[in-house]
Amino acid sequence: MTDPATLPYRPCVGVMLLNAQGLIFVGRRAERKGASEGEGQWWQMPQGGVDDGEAPEDAASRELWEETGVRSAVFIAQTEDWLLYDLPPELVGVAWKGRYRGQKQMWFAARFEGEESDIDLRPRPDHKAEFDAWRWVPMAELPALVVPFKRDVYDSVVAAFAPLIRG
Repeated sequence: MTDPATLPYRPCVGVMLLNAQGLIFVGRRAERKGASEGEGQWWQMPQGGVDDGEAPEDAASRELWEETGVRSAVFIAQTEDWLLYDLPPELVGVAWKGRYRGQKQMWFAARFEGEESDIDLRPRPDHKAEFDAWRWVPMAELPALVVPFKRDVYDSVVAAFAPLIRG
């Protein structure tokens, strides 16, 4: 058993993509053996790792394109700090080849300026499909859709970006 305290957090970014009606894009996680979320039909916003030397906003733009095909989005906000979550004990030493205890995530809000036909979940070169379905949901529904160990982060993201909807 790997002691989580000996492992670092994986640097990661996430994107809350808002449409003109103030709804948020979520994708249903494609079932992939060994996925960090474990088994289940989880929905989440686009997110992924930051490559060495990559700026977080550049990583967010890349991840948004890799996971959704969206290029027509304008970044309008980001969280003030990194948000952390720990993997559950049964996934420590397993997810991400056992190299991380969880993730530290910088979150970005982006305004979707394209057409829904721009959303394309097919795999990209060197990137497997993350999602097998997508939909727009009200912001308040987000935490209940995500795998339980990410809910505190989603609560923080919702709190940080809620003024974008109210305004």
